[in-house]
Amino acid sequence: MRLDYRNREVLDRAREEHGQYILAFWHSRLLLMRFVYFGDKVATLSSTHRDSEMLGRVLTRLGVTRALGSSTRGGLSGMRQLLRLVRDGYDLALTPDGPRGPRRRVKPGVIATAAHSGKPVIPVAFAASRGRRVGSWDRTLLPYPFGRGVYLYGEPMLVPRDGSKDDFERLRKRLEENLDTLTDEADRAVGFPIEDPRPEPES
Repeated sequence: MRLDYRNREVLDRAREEHGQYILAFWHSRLLLMRFVYFGDKVATLSSTHRDSEMLGRVLTRLGVTRALGSSTRGGLSGMRQLLRLVRDGYDLALTPDGPRGPRRRVKPGVIATAAHSGKPVIPVAFAASRGRRVGSWDRTLLPYPFGRGVYLYGEPMLVPRDGSKDDFERLRKRLEENLDTLTDEADRAVGFPIEDPRPEPES
């Protein structure tokens, strides 16, 4: 696959200004996201559910360090592990709508992690010109070989540690909007159909 990287310089700028950063992307684009990162110390939050163990082994083989936890089971423990890894010099790569949805809705965990770590969140997206979406909850994009792939990097977003609940909610929505815009832009860039709209929140 021929790969194109757009606005990649934001990584260098974030590194110079903040030391480490947090990459955020929708769970549906997880499969080739290891190659969005060019450093040598990156960690992610890996679900403790047994269905995620195969993916966890793949991530380990690709050099990704795992903190065990999720937004539903062991979430607080997982965030503490992530914060310790940041202090040890790791960047983070998180799926704000993982591990089980709702699809394309940012959960509070990534905002809390950014606030406590003081590191910026950088939205990123991937799309491929050839592939299909599988019937999973997140509509995972399964790229085919010999096509074009594109990685798009958005602008970093800082979350104040002493922000109010309203501040955190505003930034959560902003990240959600930025990820949507970037992901749809990536699909358009390679001529792939845009994902269906996210489901409405449960009342």
